[in-house]
Amino acid sequence: MLSVLLVEDNRDLALSLVEHLEIEKIICDYAVNGIEGQTLLENNRYDVVILDINMPGMDGLALCEALRSNGNDTPVMILTARDTLENKLEGFAAGADDYLVKPFEVPELIVRLGVLAKRRSGQVSTLNVGPFSLNINQRSGHLHGHPVKLTPILFKLLEVLLRASPNPVSQEALIKAVWGDDLPDSNKLRVHIHNLRKLLGSGDAEHMLQTVPGYGFCFKE
Repeated sequence: MLSVLLVEDNRDLALSLVEHLEIEKIICDYAVNGIEGQTLLENNRYDVVILDINMPGMDGLALCEALRSNGNDTPVMILTARDTLENKLEGFAAGADDYLVKPFEVPELIVRLGVLAKRRSGQVSTLNVGPFSLNINQRSGHLHGHPVKLTPILFKLLEVLLRASPNPVSQEALIKAVWGDDLPDSNKLRVHIHNLRKLLGSGDAEHMLQTVPGYGFCFKE
């Protein structure tokens, strides 16, 4: 069952949408502005977030940017009356994954939500798992707030593992992501995984990189 957060200041439209979504067996929380939406997102996990743009306090674009800067990879759909190409580009630049213009047909909204819910957003600029954070734009990592030295290969391994977290990634997928079609010998991945464990050190971060026997690795708290 899908779980959706709707952030929309038009109460009549919002209540109508909530009713339609519930008929489709989609659980929908509702916030009247970006500030309320941000609070709900800090305390709950959703499959998709639906954002209006024009809202008091914090508009939809500001909320979307805040989500991405905090490493939240929940797919975001912008739902707005702004229909120009410039508006759409602005929405995607803020970190949105889809853009639907009002007025719209509810069946189309339902289908789009189903598609978005099957993936995590690739728009985040920071990936956070436990005490470790990875800044995609700056290509840097921090453990307990302190910078760590990352080689290009370690950075790519961490990016793949953190994007998938808490789910495991197969050895084949990791090798493909790092080396592409230029496949290395089987020992090369083991060496870099060993170096990654050394980088995490001891303490609460030591056990975040876990081996999944016969499959691959996962990175989780």
